[in-house]
Amino acid sequence: MMKKKFETNAIRTQVERSQFLEHSNPIYLTSSFVFEDAEDMRASFAEEKDRNIYSRYSNPNSSELIDKVCQMEGAEGGFAFASGMAAVFSTFAALLDSGDHILSARSIFGSTHSLFTNFFPRWNIYHSYFKFDALDQIEKLITPKTKLIYAESPTNPGVDILDLEALGAIAKKHNLIFVVDNCFATPYLQCPIQFGADLVIHSGTKLMDGQGRVMAGITVGKKELVNKIYQFSRITGPALSPFNAWVLSKSLETLAVRVDRHCSNALQLAEFLEGHEKVNWVKYPFLKSHPNHELAKKQMKAGGCVVAFEVKGGLRAGQRFFDAIELLSLSANLGDSRSIVTHPASTTHSKLSSEERLETGITDGMVRISVGLEHIDDIISDIGRALG
Repeated sequence: MMKKKFETNAIRTQVERSQFLEHSNPIYLTSSFVFEDAEDMRASFAEEKDRNIYSRYSNPNSSELIDKVCQMEGAEGGFAFASGMAAVFSTFAALLDSGDHILSARSIFGSTHSLFTNFFPRWNIYHSYFKFDALDQIEKLITPKTKLIYAESPTNPGVDILDLEALGAIAKKHNLIFVVDNCFATPYLQCPIQFGADLVIHSGTKLMDGQGRVMAGITVGKKELVNKIYQFSRITGPALSPFNAWVLSKSLETLAVRVDRHCSNALQLAEFLEGHEKVNWVKYPFLKSHPNHELAKKQMKAGGCVVAFEVKGGLRAGQRFFDAIELLSLSANLGDSRSIVTHPASTTHSKLSSEERLETGITDGMVRISVGLEHIDDIISDIGRALG
C-alpha cells in the first residue's frame, strides 16, 4: 500500500463503509449496538471480537477520529474524550497509583495545575515542577515514586519551547512514561512521538475543530498504555459524543490548510508587534528573537497560532487595550477561525497566585492572541489601533 501524505490521511482515513456505500462517514447517533446471536454477544463482551458494543466506549465516529489522529501522530492507539481536560485527567488517573509522583514542566495550562495541586493530593499523588529552560535539573527531582514526565510545548500561554528529545531521553533512561500536550502545535506541526513521547494529548476543542463549535479531547500513543486508559474510561464514562467526533473528523480534513494560514498570520502579527513602541516584548516560536527559535525550527514545521506580548504601562494600559479591541473576540478559547485576545492573569491562569504566574513568565500585562483566519491587514489594524 502506498504511503500517503499528512493531508491525504486526514481526508481519506475512514472506517469501513456501510451497506449504503456512503462517500462521507455518516453520524452514528446510537447509544448501543445489536448482536447476531448469543455467541456473538458473549464473544463481544469478552473482547474476543473487535466491534462496537456501547457508545460510552466505542462508536464508528469516535473510531474514525482516533484512527485519523493516530495516523497523524504515528501512534498505535488512542481514546477520544468529551474535553481536553477529560483527556488529561483520565490519562493520569488510568496510569497513576496512590503514592506516585508526577514530574511536570512548570508552564502548563491553569486547569492542569489545579488538578495537580487541588485534587491529586487527595489520592496521595504528588508532583514536582521543573522550569522549561532548566532541563539539566530534572534528574535531581526524580524519586523512586516518579511515574511519568509531563510537558506542553509550545507552552500555554507563554509560547516557550521545551526540548522534547532531551525530555524523551531522560524518560527512557529512568523508565518513566513521557506524556506531551501537543494542543498548541497539532500533529501537522509537531509529532512528539518522534522525539520519544509515549503518549500525546490534544484538546480537540482548539485547532483540531478550528471553529469554536465542539468540546473534545484525545490521547494517543503506545498500545499498552492506551489500553489502560481505555479500560479506565470504559468504566468512568468520559467518552466523546458521536456527533462531536463526526464534527472533528470533518474538521481534520482541512487542518493543514487552516494551520498554514494561522501560522502565516501569526508570524506577520508577531513581526508587527516586535517593532511597536507600545509593546515591551513579543514571543512567537518562529520569530528570530525567540529564545528557543532554533529548537522550535527543529521540532516544528511552523510556529503555531499563538502570539504572546506585553503592553507597556502595566495592568491599566492592558485594560485600556482590551476595551479598545473591536474586531477580535475577547474569549478564553484558542485555535478558532476568529482571532481571540485573552488576558491570562485574569482568566486562564487566574487560579495561580501572582508568584506562581511570575514563575511561568505570566506578567500582569501579558496578552495572548490566538491569531485567526481573518485577513492579516484587518487583524493588525484592530490591534494597532487598540494599542494606540
